[in-house]
Amino acid sequence: MEEQSFKGVSSVLLASLVVLLIGCSSSTEEKVLLPEASAGEDLKAEAAPSGPVVLGNMVEPFDSPSLEELTASHAWVDRTVADSMQRMRAHQAKLSAPELSAKEALALRNDSSENNAKILDALGRLAPVDGAGVNFEAEITLLAEGDLKSTNPLLLSSVVEFDYSGLTGFGLFGFDWTLEKYASADTVISWQTSEDRLVDKIIMRDDLTWSDGTPITAHDVAFTFRAIMTDQVIVPAIRQGMDKIRWVEAYDDKTIVFFHKEALSTNDVNMSFSIIPQHIYEKTIPEDPTLARSADHTRYEDAPVVGGPYMLTKRVRGQEFVLERREEYYLHDGERVREKPYFKTVRFKVIEDRNTALLALKSGDLDSLILIAEQWNGQTGDDDFYRHNMKASGLEWTSFHFCWNTKTPYFSDKRVRQAMSYAVDYDEMLNTILYGVYQPNRGTFHPTSRMFPKDGPEPYQQDLDQAEELLDEAGWDDSDGDGIRDKMIDGQLVPFEFTLMVVNFEDRIKIVTLMKESLDSIGIVCHVKPTEFTVLTEMQRNHKFQAAFAGWGSGADPDSTSNIFVTEAGRNYGGYSNSRVDDLFEQARREFDEDKRYELYGEIHKEMWEDQPYTWLFYRNSFYGFNKRLRGYNFSPRGPFHYGPGFSSFYMPAAAP
Repeated sequence: MEEQSFKGVSSVLLASLVVLLIGCSSSTEEKVLLPEASAGEDLKAEAAPSGPVVLGNMVEPFDSPSLEELTASHAWVDRTVADSMQRMRAHQAKLSAPELSAKEALALRNDSSENNAKILDALGRLAPVDGAGVNFEAEITLLAEGDLKSTNPLLLSSVVEFDYSGLTGFGLFGFDWTLEKYASADTVISWQTSEDRLVDKIIMRDDLTWSDGTPITAHDVAFTFRAIMTDQVIVPAIRQGMDKIRWVEAYDDKTIVFFHKEALSTNDVNMSFSIIPQHIYEKTIPEDPTLARSADHTRYEDAPVVGGPYMLTKRVRGQEFVLERREEYYLHDGERVREKPYFKTVRFKVIEDRNTALLALKSGDLDSLILIAEQWNGQTGDDDFYRHNMKASGLEWTSFHFCWNTKTPYFSDKRVRQAMSYAVDYDEMLNTILYGVYQPNRGTFHPTSRMFPKDGPEPYQQDLDQAEELLDEAGWDDSDGDGIRDKMIDGQLVPFEFTLMVVNFEDRIKIVTLMKESLDSIGIVCHVKPTEFTVLTEMQRNHKFQAAFAGWGSGADPDSTSNIFVTEAGRNYGGYSNSRVDDLFEQARREFDEDKRYELYGEIHKEMWEDQPYTWLFYRNSFYGFNKRLRGYNFSPRGPFHYGPGFSSFYMPAAAP
């Protein structure tokens, strides 16, 4: 799926879980020659133990103190409870009035950075807090680049599912456009952390309900923790981080306490998981820990019980799914207790072909679309596009790369991986295939982030002579004179012939084909294999690939990248392992001085740049087409969809010019 950013109340969870699954679609793998069976065999998929299901059996027994004892035995620090829309309104209140009216901005063509700034300034202003002028009956239609595989928030595996969960899910934490984290005022009254940083105490609101009318309570939070920490419930990606939590105790319906194993700077992120309803799953998980096979789970898959602003009302597999606003989300006992979500209906249309998606945007059948470089630069500048739409762009920390499977004999040596990075024709890729609108990549953290080292690396430039020298050093030469490099491995002469997988998008295929041509010239055979996104994702997850074109968006916390690069981490698809990188991630988790913590991530950045587990290719800013009816679009390092009452800051005015 395209790398759309995640939306909604459980946004910190979403940010920490995926840094962005785009990666592999547009936002994510093949022919495995020598090691089809051995590729990634040290990183086998987790298998469910057999036997009776015991919820929480991965957690050591813990005797919780009484709430009175707990409160008296610790000194407490008040933490931030906030509403990101209020924060953005406060930020915009300090700005001068827009230079242009909305009508004037809509008449502009976005053909310069100056016009882009004017468009964002005029059309990015939020609706007033009372919702005056908002068309609350509006429907917004968005793109799903693939089908919604699961509606269960514990089974998220694609960007489409993260988008769905962001609108329907329930969580305690959020973050704003600056990526500052806080407890969400929509769900939390107060948040305190003990001075020793080993305990967090949260008081939840008492006006929260599941979509079947059952109250949402602290017991749902505690139950969800136990469910995730059950060995027969196979959710390893979600579990990462949560295994640092010692216990979660619901003292009453409103009071939830997190006991941590250690004082870590990442404890806030570890607590940020989506909550599932106890009254549903305490019955169904013991019967079916897969969450997918039983009749009950099948029924809840199509009619899920949710706690967020929207609920699923229609699902036509392979075509569309539709969400409707939950009135009981913002109303309690007939009174408004939260901001009313701006859209009555959110419709996702499944369109896998990008050209078809652009036609749908132009015709008004989609209201928002990420534009690839060719579309932004050459297909959206005419009257046909501007009849219904505008364009806007902003900074985004999304990056793309070649992922090398270091468990194969081809890419186990960092000199080979460095050679791959020298082989890329960056000028042709950036300026011809990508029309000069993307920036060369300088590593895992974006140069505008605090994690990027002060003495950060410069981008690679193509140098085929250097690539050949490194390959020679690594023992890959043409020993038999057939024009293909080879190497003796375990008594067998192995030709350097591998498969580079890529999602079936035209621009991505061009980039991979360009790499193939470069490698041809230095004696390496590279097979290009366009593949469906779901297949690519599965191949990477199971480490059954040799190389893949992929990409990641940014998490709200830099520790989220540990899930990609720490040895045997859940999304370490390439099997990369560096003990110093592992140690630096651990040090950063224990560092509470922010400047020192970010310096540690800078050291991680430099260490990985030397190792080149990826060949980092380019950064892609946000490039969007928006229907002219939309207002309130603002950008952050994770794109434009980040905060707001149930969806985002987007809204449609009752009377649009």
